[in-house]
Amino acid sequence: MRYPHERLAANPHDRIAEHRTDDAWLAERWADPHTRVLVVSGTRIRPRDGRIDWVGPAEAPDGLRVLLGEHHGHAYFAVVVDAALSKAAQGEWTPLRGLLPYLAGEGAADVAPLVFHALGLAEWLFVTRYCPRCADPLHPRRSGHELVCGNGHTQFPRTDPAVIMIVTSGEPGSADERCLLGRQAVWPAGRYSTLAGFCEPGETLEDAVRREVREEVGVRVGAVDYFGNQPWPLPASLMLGFVAHAETTEVTVDEDEIEEARWFTRAEMREQAEAGTLVLPGGVSISRSLVEHWYGGPLPGQW
Repeated sequence: MRYPHERLAANPHDRIAEHRTDDAWLAERWADPHTRVLVVSGTRIRPRDGRIDWVGPAEAPDGLRVLLGEHHGHAYFAVVVDAALSKAAQGEWTPLRGLLPYLAGEGAADVAPLVFHALGLAEWLFVTRYCPRCADPLHPRRSGHELVCGNGHTQFPRTDPAVIMIVTSGEPGSADERCLLGRQAVWPAGRYSTLAGFCEPGETLEDAVRREVREEVGVRVGAVDYFGNQPWPLPASLMLGFVAHAETTEVTVDEDEIEEARWFTRAEMREQAEAGTLVLPGGVSISRSLVEHWYGGPLPGQW
């Protein structure tokens, strides 16, 4: 079974890091009309006609050129321009979360890794202005993949590991097996999702799963099995998916991040999803993949 989140990483580009400082190669590719460019204003891009808008180099505005790599024989760049451009026309420029529907289709999903790469770097460049060691201004190099200050301190893009898990209880595969989903108070009625949280310093991923589940819903987890992962530059995360096997089932929500958490059998999940009283995560998220992995197939409805 191919899971929904895998569509966004099925055909990654070659990042060709060896060319990030090759000025002659970069100039040659920029002069090629077949090269594709994504214009990013701050951390937003502007879709056109229901699709991600890649332009030729001649159409791209001035800005920081970021080499993304090669894909299907062509070079891909992002040009990062001032955030004021998107602020002046907010309705036309969209952050990454709003772009996910544009990336869900089979054809559009082919460029999703390029979009994630571009917006992940744009977010890092947008928020990383001063050296954390000496507070001097930072300047880009290596085609936007490094920042350096006047004192020679180099900064690199960071990715924060986050765990996301479906918690199960009961004999695996049995009719009585249940999974645990939670909801936040700000979500519309009926919306539930898997639990998630960030890994803390000095913590293994498995222990992060156990801690987050205990903190959010009061359930103690024993065995933790790795499922898969998904880049999630919102703003700079790598979502690492797990199946967590519960040792206790009493639920006590923290009433901070989680308003309510419920156990569902497969029959209950199917019935409520069909009725629309249970609304499950979106189709391209690893959260959706975890739910369908546990359920054993596709389910109706999504955020």
